[in-house]
Formats: sequence, structure tokens, C-alpha cells
Amino acid sequence: MASGSGAPSAAEAVRRRRILSSRLYLDDVPISKAPVVYSPAYDISFNGIEKQHPFDSSKWGRVRNFLEDAGILQSDRIVEPLEALEDELLVVHPESYLNSRKNSEKVARIVEVPAVALLPNLLVQQNLLYPFRKQVGGSVLSAKLALERGWAINIGGGFHHCSAEEGGGFCAYADISLCIHFAFVRLNISRVMIIDLDAHQGNGHEKDFGSDGRVYTLDMYNSGIYPFDHVAKKYIDQKVELDSGTKTEDYLENLVRALKVAQSRFQPQLIVYNAGTDILDGDSLGRLKVSPEGVAIRDEKVFRFAKDQNIPLLMLTSGGYMKSSARVIADSIINLSKKQHIDIDTRCNL
Repeated sequence: MASGSGAPSAAEAVRRRRILSSRLYLDDVPISKAPVVYSPAYDISFNGIEKQHPFDSSKWGRVRNFLEDAGILQSDRIVEPLEALEDELLVVHPESYLNSRKNSEKVARIVEVPAVALLPNLLVQQNLLYPFRKQVGGSVLSAKLALERGWAINIGGGFHHCSAEEGGGFCAYADISLCIHFAFVRLNISRVMIIDLDAHQGNGHEKDFGSDGRVYTLDMYNSGIYPFDHVAKKYIDQKVELDSGTKTEDYLENLVRALKVAQSRFQPQLIVYNAGTDILDGDSLGRLKVSPEGVAIRDEKVFRFAKDQNIPLLMLTSGGYMKSSARVIADSIINLSKKQHIDIDTRCNL
């Protein structure tokens, strides 16, 4: 934040220097590449320990495989991100928080897998936190690609429960906050809208941007499930609280109304779309009843919202706790391409 004299504070100057020296934006990405970001390192394989959490830790690779099998996106056209290193994570996280990731017991609490507490931290870093840091790099890079191409998809990321000071809910790093801070500095923008449609409240980014008028948050979530963060709720610019069991038709009606309100209140230069699939009927943690077709329609409505206003949009895949989530995400991306909301095949912008 600026001081009273209009000069940046010392902390803000350090943050800006870290962002400008970062390599996460890569050099120019060839036009032959689609603005789809993924790395095989996203997937978490930890001698079966990862199966102790309901999250499908191979979801990201399965999405990629489905897209490749459908002939819509070959591996050589995907952009691979760099890992977000400590100096880049310090853009948002204090050093004390990053140091706490070196304690396996504290990591176990964040990822909600007690067995992780018993493992040497070197293994935790390699098998669990490194994949998360690669996904953070993907989220940061996706903002740059979205500004260049009109849209971008990170087949990962969306760790919306993590704030600068606190992780939780399988979210160890605040990729959404990092992505936005990088965009403010490197992309010269000053207005960002977060559309968070994961079934859970996005309490992490809400805490990080609660007093920042440059960020507008639309959060539509099941109010009867984790995280019950009443402090963070105060920072939501536009909240739509759903009941457990909300079905597809009601869900989509709520979304249409919410997007109309958001359009009248805020004119962003970038949209960060947190597209969790834990809204699916049968997801034991999301507890909503939206069909796979409803997820595709939801995504289509958000992309149309951005396209109609000529606003760059980046999509993050976020939560989703059923094996079917990967197929649903891939089918939605295929639908977006068929409906020409994204143009993967001809390599053109929106």
C-alpha cells in the first residue's frame, strides 16, 4: 500500500522487486502453444498416502489425458510452468509461514492427512509441496497468457482456502493472491474480479484482499459446509449462499442473477475464475446436486460473461472430490471449444 506521501512502503517496494525479478512469466510463449497450463508434476503420488484424503490427487493429469484422447489438445501444445520458488512465494507469504511448511506436522494439518506428520520433511517437500508449487507457478503464468490471448486455463491451482498467513483445506499456498499481485505489477492492471464457484467459501483470497478496492469478489458457495469463516465473509463483495442439496436449475438461476449484479457493480481488467467441480451431485464434501451438464453450462456462462465484455479470463480447476471430476472438467473444456468460447484448435484469441 502507498504511504501518505504517495511513495510505496518499504514492504511494497520489496514485493515489487521480487515480482519484477521473477521468472514465472517465462519468455514469450510461442503462438503454437495453447494458453493451457499443465505439468506432469502437478499430480501427487505419495506411496498411497495421498489416498487418505478424498481429493483425487491424479485429477490434473487425467484431465490432460482426456483432452489429448479427444484430439483437442496435444501435449506439445500445452505450456509447462516453472515452480514458484521461495522468493516468489514471499510476494504474499511471510517468511514465518514458509518456514512452517518445513514442519511435517503443520503440513499434515493443512492437507488434512494425519500420516503426513510422521514423514521426513524432505519427502513431504518432494512429493506434496513441490506439486503444489508447480501449480502456483501455473496460476501466476495463466494471468499473463490470459492478457495475451484473451483466456487461459490452468489445469490445476485454485487453492482458495490459503491466505498469506494461514493454509487449510488441502491448500498450502495462496496461488490466487499471488497471481493477482503479479498481474498488478507485471501486467499493469488495477481491477481484478474473482468469480469463485467452488462449492466452498474462498476464505483465503477473501482475507488477503478484504481491504483492497482493486479486487472484487463474487463467491457462490454452500453455506452449510467448511470453512464457516465468518471473518472472511465480511470481506466478500457479493456473496451468494446456497443450501445443501441445491439442484442444477436453481444453481444456474442464482449464477445468472449474480453475474448481472457483478457486471453492474465492477468493471475488471481481468477475471480469475475458480471453477471447482465439487458442486457435482454426489460430491460428499460439496453437498450440492449439480449435474455434469450443469457444470458445463456454468463454465459456459462465465466464459460468455467475460467474452461479451472483452475481459481476459483465467480459469483454475480448484476442488472436486469424485473420480468423475476429471472427466467433467475435460468435457466442459471441450464444450467451451465447440461453442467457440475458447479457440484451442485454430490457435486464435477470443
